[in-house]
Amino acid sequence: MIDYDGRRFSPAGHHSESHDVTVASYRQRGDLLWADFSGGRVRRGALTGVCRPDDTLEFSYSMVLADGAVVAGHCESTPEFLPDGRIRLHERWERYGPQAATGVSELDEIASG
Repeated sequence: MIDYDGRRFSPAGHHSESHDVTVASYRQRGDLLWADFSGGRVRRGALTGVCRPDDTLEFSYSMVLADGAVVAGHCESTPEFLPDGRIRLHERWERYGPQAATGVSELDEIASG
């Protein structure tokens, strides 16, 4: 089982050192998963969910965007190990309410060090 505790992720293809990219810091205890994220268009966000036995993630999230919009939704993420050992999360997400949308995205683990 993958231990996501202490891992940080940002959108695939973006440089984590940039101030205009969202960075999520994951925590895990047993199958319970949570994270805080901010940066880029996101003033503040949080997610809470579970890590399934197959290492996939299921969680709900909420965030406040830079324009003041409040967004909430649900996401399922499937991990892939990259050649350098980092994890890429393939996400299928759905947003609710006035910001309703569905989509897919990818997050890459930020290398430590």
